[in-house]
Amino acid sequence: MKYKIEVYEKTMSSKIVAVLRKIDVTKAVPLAEALVAGGVTAMEVTMDTVGGLDAIRDIRAALGDKVVVGAGTVLDPETGRAALMAGAQFLVAPNLNVDLIKLGNRYGRMVIPGVMTPTEIQTAYEAGADIIKVFPASAVGLSFIKGVLGPLDHITVMATGGVSVETARDFLDAGVSILGVGGNLVNNKLIAEGKFDEITAYAKQLVEVANSK
Repeated sequence: MKYKIEVYEKTMSSKIVAVLRKIDVTKAVPLAEALVAGGVTAMEVTMDTVGGLDAIRDIRAALGDKVVVGAGTVLDPETGRAALMAGAQFLVAPNLNVDLIKLGNRYGRMVIPGVMTPTEIQTAYEAGADIIKVFPASAVGLSFIKGVLGPLDHITVMATGGVSVETARDFLDAGVSILGVGGNLVNNKLIAEGKFDEITAYAKQLVEVANSK
């Protein structure tokens, strides 16, 4: 439990989880370094990334406790266990799979399932999920998020999908506690061109907006 709490606090500290989807894993470490330099303290490597497990290992070995690294797009407990064995510190899914939450709890690891309805949010919470991900957030909209979180504001919710510097504050004002940010932050074109300074600059803007009042 202590380990899970430490990972939870580190994940929540910048209010941003960077989503590393289908990246060039040979550049995973400089990418992670660029994100950390921008103030991002948590990131997930999605399991539809070729070499994703290796990327998790490499980032953890290179950056140590500067960042927490999870596995994303975890669709089943089998993939989740493989990710944990590779060093993933938390698991993220696009859907609700109660068995995946049970797996995380069995090994003392945080699980963030994807949900889209009040029933799914409450089901995930009762199953023991530490953070619940509303996905895709841009599709359900701000009014939905604000309305749902009225009676469910005791639950820690992350918005993922369509989050950017321009929209980050709106999602947080609607009631979510943390943001998952993919392509707007982890820009594969910039990665390919080695423009990690631009990724750092965007991360800084995002963290600043997310933590503004």
